[in-house]
Amino acid sequence: MTAPNVPYSHPLPRARRAARPARRPKPWLVRLPLLIVSGVVLLVLVLVMLLAGYQFAYRDQIYPGVSTVFDVNLAGMTRDEAIVALERRFSYDQDARFTFRYGDAEWTLTAGELGVTFDAAATVNAAYRAGRSGGWLSNLADQLDIWLNGYPVAPVITYNQTEAQARLVQIAHDYVNRPVVDATLTIRNGRAETSPSQIGRSVDIPATLGVLRNEILRLSADSTINLIISETAPVVWNTSEVAARIDQALAAPVEFVAPAGGDAAGQSWALPVETLEKMLVLEKVTQGDGSVSYRLAVNLDEARALLEQIAPELEVQPQNARFIFNDDTRQLEVISHSVDGTVLDAEATLADFERALFAGDPAQRRVTLVFQHLKPDIPDTATAAELGITELVVERTTYFYGSSAARRRNVEVAASHFHGLVIPPGGIFSFNEWLGDVSVETGYEQGLIIVGNQTITGVGGGVCQVSTTAFQTAFYGGYPILARTEHAYRVSYYEAGEGPGMDATVYSPIVDFRFKNDTPYHLLIETYVNPARSTLTWKFYSTSMGRRVVKEGPVIRNQTPPPPPIYRANSELRPGQIRQVDYAQSGADVYVYRTVYEGDRIIIDREEFRSHYMPWANQFEVAPGDPRING
Repeated sequence: MTAPNVPYSHPLPRARRAARPARRPKPWLVRLPLLIVSGVVLLVLVLVMLLAGYQFAYRDQIYPGVSTVFDVNLAGMTRDEAIVALERRFSYDQDARFTFRYGDAEWTLTAGELGVTFDAAATVNAAYRAGRSGGWLSNLADQLDIWLNGYPVAPVITYNQTEAQARLVQIAHDYVNRPVVDATLTIRNGRAETSPSQIGRSVDIPATLGVLRNEILRLSADSTINLIISETAPVVWNTSEVAARIDQALAAPVEFVAPAGGDAAGQSWALPVETLEKMLVLEKVTQGDGSVSYRLAVNLDEARALLEQIAPELEVQPQNARFIFNDDTRQLEVISHSVDGTVLDAEATLADFERALFAGDPAQRRVTLVFQHLKPDIPDTATAAELGITELVVERTTYFYGSSAARRRNVEVAASHFHGLVIPPGGIFSFNEWLGDVSVETGYEQGLIIVGNQTITGVGGGVCQVSTTAFQTAFYGGYPILARTEHAYRVSYYEAGEGPGMDATVYSPIVDFRFKNDTPYHLLIETYVNPARSTLTWKFYSTSMGRRVVKEGPVIRNQTPPPPPIYRANSELRPGQIRQVDYAQSGADVYVYRTVYEGDRIIIDREEFRSHYMPWANQFEVAPGDPRING
C-alpha cells in the first residue's frame, strides 16, 4: 500500500543555554543561627545566676511577700528575727472569754483556763517553709507566686483541748444530756397505765470543740459558742390514744342479751371487767419510718366460750319431716312435721360484741344475741315424686323369741328412733347419731348387755337387735357398708334365718354401724315391731336401681369349744340360789360374702364380711360366798 503524500521534516536540535556562575551566600546570614543560640544560652546563664543569687541571698531568710495576719512583713528576716518581731507585736489575751450556751444557761472559760497561747516559733517556721516545701521546680513556682501575690501565714495558736473537753463533758452530763425514753403502756387493775416518751439529747463534744477552735483562731476577745446538740427520737412516741381505748373497753361489763320474742327474752349473761381485761391484747407494730406504735386487739376466746355455753339453751336445730309410704296411694304421709331451726350466729354476735366493747355510752354495752333461721333439708311439704321415694326396694326381719320384757321394750324404743327417717342422696346413715342417748330417762330399761368378756345387767339390752336388722337390710339393699362390728360371741337371736356372721353390735360413741345411700334418690326408713310374733322389720323405700344381691356363706372356720362355766356373786341372791345369765357358745371365724349387681353389671364384687367370735362359757350368778365363784 502506498503511503499518503505527507511532507516529512526532521526536527532541529534545541540550542543549549550558556552555564551561569554559582551565587555565594552573604556572610551575616551564615552567622545568624549561631548568634541566636549564643543569645539564648547567655540569657539562660544570666537567669540561672540571678536565681542562684536570689536563693543564696535568702538562704536563711524568709522570702519576700510572706507576712502574717498581724500585718508584720517577714520578708528578709531570719527565723530568730521574725520570732522577736512577732512576739513584740502580739501575745494572746489570757482574759479572753469563751462562753458556751444552751438555751438560757451559759458556761464561761477564759483563754488562760484553756491554756491558749501564741506559738511564734511555729508561726515563723510556717513562714520560713513557704517556697521551700517542694521540689526545686515547684519551689521556684511557689516563690514567684509569693513574690507576685503575697503569702499571709496564719498564726499558730495552741490550747489545752483536754481541759476544754473535760469541761464540756461535765456540762453535758450535769445539765444537757438525757436518755431517750419510749412511751410505755400496760393494762393493770382495769385501767391503762402509761408513761410519756422522751427525746434523747446529748452534746456533740467533737463538733463543739471544733467550733471552739475556730473561735480561738479568730483571736476574738470574747466569743459565744452554742453547744451542738444531737437528739435521738424515741421508737414509741405516744400511747394516749390506745390508752383511751383501753379505759373505754374496761369502763363496765358487757352483757349478752337474749332477743325479744323467745322463751329466754330478756335473759342476760355478763362478761365482767376482769374477764374483759384478759381479752385485751397489746401488740407493738413497726411503722415504715421505723417508729413503733401500740395496737389494741381483742382475743375473743372468752366471749366465744360463753356463747358456746349459752347456745344449747336457746337454739332449736332444724328437724326434717318424717314420713311413711302409703303402699296404696304411693304417696308420703307425714308422721312428724318438719321444724325450722334457730341457731346462734356466733360470729355476727362477736362482731357486735367487739363494737360494744369500745362504745362510749354504757347503754350500748348490751349485745343482743344474733340468730339465724334455718329451713330443714326435708320439709313436711315434700312429695314422694320430689324425693324419689316411689316403691319398697328392700325389707328384712329378725326375731327375738324368748327375750325378756325389758329387752322387748328396748327393741321397741330403739326402733322408734328410725321410723320415718329420710336419708338424702349421698347421705351417710349413722346408727348412733339417730339412736341418741340410751338411758332410763329416754325410756330404756335394764337388761342383759355384753361388756368386755361378760354379760351383765345394764340399760339398753336389745338395742343390737335393731342395729343387726339395719345391717341386714342395708346388706340386701346393696348399699355400701361403711362400719360394722360383730358381737364378741355368737348370739342365737341374730342367727335365726341368716345364720352366724350377719349381726352388728353398737356401743355409742365408740362402735357404730354406718352405710351410705349411694343412689340419686332419697331413702325412707320404716321400722315395725310385732311383739306377738317377736319380730322386728326394717323397710327401705326409694326408687329401685335394679340391684340384686348374692350372698355366699356363712363359711365357718377355726371352731373352738366353749370354756368351763363361770360363776359370779350376786348379793341379791340367797344361798343356794342360782341364775343362768348366758349360754355356752363355741368360738369360730365366720365369713360371709356379698356380690351386688345393678342389672347385669357388678358394682360390689364379692365383698367379705369376717366375724371373729370368742368361745363363750355358760355364765351363772350365785349368792356371795358360794364356793363355785370363779369370775
